[in-house]
Amino acid sequence: MLCGAATFALLWFFPQPLLTKESGPVKADVIVVLGGGQTERPRYAAELYRAAEAPLVICSGLGDCESNRRLLIREGVPVDAIQLENKSTNTSENARFTIETLRKLGAKRIIIVTTWYHSRRALNTFEHYAPDLTFYSRPSYYGTNRSEWTNNRTARYARMEYVKNLGYLIRYGVNPL
Repeated sequence: MLCGAATFALLWFFPQPLLTKESGPVKADVIVVLGGGQTERPRYAAELYRAAEAPLVICSGLGDCESNRRLLIREGVPVDAIQLENKSTNTSENARFTIETLRKLGAKRIIIVTTWYHSRRALNTFEHYAPDLTFYSRPSYYGTNRSEWTNNRTARYARMEYVKNLGYLIRYGVNPL
């Protein structure tokens, strides 16, 4: 009982070690920036593009594609280096719909950019749907400083990831670890 309570407390108050998956600098064929967050995801994708980690960026997510595309362009990514997947409404659809495009492009090595607390589930979901491709996680770290958590609701989003991971295991068979 005490061990379970201690584990729960650790996961509740220190979610970053479990929820974050960071692959480190890599060279890839494509960067996929997932919708959601504020502006940290496309800004970080542009930073990776400028660092020559991949020559193409795909914005994935209904509602965020166009604003993310505009931000990428403002951050120095050329228009012809950006593609859009603007139908997906959740992480599972991000993966399924974007993988279609990745296969058409012949991409084999893909960097996924999302927020730190979403990075493990996003990576696991893409790997679940395309185990033949190699995916890397390069999360943005906006909101990792605990002093920011109250102002931007990071704690709530991070804690909801535990529920979403369980839901993805049950609904899609995506392993949360």
